[in-house]
Amino acid sequence: MPLIAASQVIRTREQAIEVNSVLRNTYILLALMIAVCAGATVVAVHMPFRPPFLVLLIGIIGLPFAIQATARSAIGLLLSFVYAAFLGFWGAPLVVLVLQINPMLITQALGITAATFVGLSMYTIIRRADFSWLGQFLFVSVFAIIGIFILSLFVRFGEPIQIVISAFFIIFASALILFQTSQIVLGGERNYIVAATTLFAGLWILFMYILQLLAIFSGRE
Repeated sequence: MPLIAASQVIRTREQAIEVNSVLRNTYILLALMIAVCAGATVVAVHMPFRPPFLVLLIGIIGLPFAIQATARSAIGLLLSFVYAAFLGFWGAPLVVLVLQINPMLITQALGITAATFVGLSMYTIIRRADFSWLGQFLFVSVFAIIGIFILSLFVRFGEPIQIVISAFFIIFASALILFQTSQIVLGGERNYIVAATTLFAGLWILFMYILQLLAIFSGRE
């Protein structure tokens, strides 16, 4: 049996402790961001005034860059909650629409989203799987998402296209969760604010487009 140097054992243990610390802090912050987002959505649903679309757009695009730049400070932590609130306001119109169709769809979407997130996360953590290869797919997908968003400002997509787009976003969100969780587990991401914000974005996208698919198919019925 080959001998392992004491310094190597200590370094390995230190890395394991650091990874566990990042995981713990990430999921704590993630849970808090989910709570903030849910609260913002409830407020937005019952609020007659909605923030201008341009304000929401600037916030949702600009905040991730601001969080990345200030992730090592308390400002970054504060901005992560602001980001969660912005996404809560952004998703409120779809929630209102689904409430009018069938409120149970929200419960179903939450259940599917939670099961998917837990399954993807546990698989990556337990297997210590390396999903860094998804980085290229995510990078290219961001440009596709920007293109879809710009096109949606001028074109109203039909139901078949909406289904395809929703499926694409669900795949993108799942890949983002796998990639970011893998980065944490393997020590590639050591900032819990960045990690939690990325996972939250993936979780939010997953929920919103699962909800949209359920609403589309419920409307067919």
